[in-house]
Amino acid sequence: MNDIPERQIRAVYDEHTIRVYQAYGDEIADAALARGTFVSPPFKMERMTWIKPSFLWMMYRAGWGYKDSGQRRILAIDISREGFHWALAHSCSSHPEPSMSNEDWTRLKASSPVRIQWDPERDLYLQPLSHRAIQIGISGEAVSLYVNQWIRKITDITEAAHAIYDLVKRNELDQARARLPVEHPYDSVFG
Repeated sequence: MNDIPERQIRAVYDEHTIRVYQAYGDEIADAALARGTFVSPPFKMERMTWIKPSFLWMMYRAGWGYKDSGQRRILAIDISREGFHWALAHSCSSHPEPSMSNEDWTRLKASSPVRIQWDPERDLYLQPLSHRAIQIGISGEAVSLYVNQWIRKITDITEAAHAIYDLVKRNELDQARARLPVEHPYDSVFG
């Protein structure tokens, strides 16, 4: 029986930080790890960048770090909870409400540097579950805050992701589950 609400932020967090994930190629990942934040270039400050608190959704998006599309390095980024709350408070949905006019939607997007999207959470086989995981797209002012103020620590977890995937391929699911990051419901001002 699944008692997880359809939309609930679940994450690794402590009193000061919350962990999000991103996947990049070597050039961006190596520069970020060396400096403790993303570096432009090669990181593009002018583009929307998506941060994901769900480890398994990140594995789905990056194919456990085996995709050839510049997502071979999985990074765990610990950001300040204040920054995370700022992002949520300055967000709008990535899709307009059905009753919203195009003019209102355009105005809302222009005034919101953050997009929120809820996509099906994933299991160890990366199959969709009934509840959803939050994806947070940051642009403009939010990217600058993320890179220059919110990031506290960046860790390359590619090898750990590969090790979990190897266990899944061998159908050693209990061992794979034991290695997953422990994500708890995150109580915030956003639901």
